[in-house]
This record gives sequence, structure tokens and C-alpha cells, in this order.
Amino acid sequence: MAHIDDLLDAALRALPPKPADTVPAPQKKRYSEQVSNAVAPAFAQELRDRGLDGSRPAPPGVIGQSGAERRMAGAIGAKKVDVTWATEESGLLLAVSVKTINFRDKRSGNFQKNLTNRRSDLLYEAVTLHRRFPYSVLAGFLFLDKGAAADGTPQRRSTFLNAHHRLKLFDGRNDPAGRDEQYERLYIVLLDANPFTPNWETYRVGDPDTPIEMSTAFDEFIALIAERNPDFYDCVDGKLRKVT
Repeated sequence: MAHIDDLLDAALRALPPKPADTVPAPQKKRYSEQVSNAVAPAFAQELRDRGLDGSRPAPPGVIGQSGAERRMAGAIGAKKVDVTWATEESGLLLAVSVKTINFRDKRSGNFQKNLTNRRSDLLYEAVTLHRRFPYSVLAGFLFLDKGAAADGTPQRRSTFLNAHHRLKLFDGRNDPAGRDEQYERLYIVLLDANPFTPNWETYRVGDPDTPIEMSTAFDEFIALIAERNPDFYDCVDGKLRKVT
């Protein structure tokens, strides 16, 4: 397993069992927060291990007294961001957004209900951060329960396929002058959050037929950081190195 896989595996094993789809909304919200709060520190640790020192969130003492998630100033107001890397010289260099859909809708029996809201959340973050930090690299991860790949009907594509369809327009911002609402990289992750044997499959938005390694996703957006900041950084074997 790649290092990020080990980190994610350990984080997901620490989660409580997933509640049933029939539990009240507050319990669903709490569990979804627990998933995000497990994934974000694992992502940040992977970034620190790849040379992005100071990535948040972090345990107390790792990068100072408080390593909590950052509240970044944006063009449309301040915004808490799940995972960030910023420096004094350049400001925000990388932001990673983690969104989840974990439960079926009681009435429809599928995972479709909250897809529009999660997309809106992603796009709001992209606009408010890119307008203030146009050279920053933004990566977004939408974690879907694995059942979202099998909830389609003859009349409607699965939530997994629909998420690719609805998010494709907002992936692939390769130019700092590009559209603010686009992410440099967007990924969809099918998640089985079984705390005993957690499993996940990662896909680049727009390509639902080709799973990639989670480590490949990190390789991609870390390489973009070096490309955006050639006077300061190189990317060597997926790790960021300061130019000397």
C-alpha cells in the first residue's frame, strides 16, 4: 500500500460503524462530519510527508500549538477549508475540499438527494478562494458511499455516474487565469467505510471507468503546485522540493 493508503486505512478504522439509513438527520450529519474529520488529517499528513510542511489540520504540537483547519480569507468572505497549505511568501498554495454523501434518501432509496448541495458547496469554495488566490491549486474530493454506484434505474443513471456528469464542467483548471469556479483537480471516491476492512476506489471526475490510486491524485496536484511556482519548488517523485 502507498503511504496515503495506510493513513486513510488507519483513519477509517477509527470511525464508528455507519448508522442505518433510517436514523434521524442529526445522526447522519454527525457521522458525515466524522468521515470528513477522519479523512482531512490523513490527507494533511500525506502532504507534510511529501514536503508541504505546515499543512493543516495537524495534531497539536506538530506545527505549533494549534494545527486546526484554517479559516481562509476569500473574495466572498472567510471560509473554513478542510485541508490547506500556505506560506508567508505566497499565501495559499493548496486547498483540498472533502465532501461526503453517506446515506440513501428514505423516499427515493438512492444517494442522489444531496448531490446538488455538495456541488454547490464545492463551487462556492472554489470561487471564493480562487478570486483571492488565483494561483492556488484547489483539489476536491467527493466521497460517495459505495452503494452510489449501484443505485441507478432504467430511467436514471446511478448517483456515481451522475456526479461525474454534473462535476465534469468544473474540473481541469490548468491556467491561473481560468474560471474561478473550476478546480484544478476533482475526484470522486467510492467508499466502503466498514471500520474493520475499509475500502475505497478513486476516480478522476469525468472518467468513471478508470479507477486510479489515491497516491496518483496527490502526485497530480502536487506537480501542479511546482508548475505554478517554478521559482520556489520542484516536484521530484511526487514530493515537493524547494529550489536552491
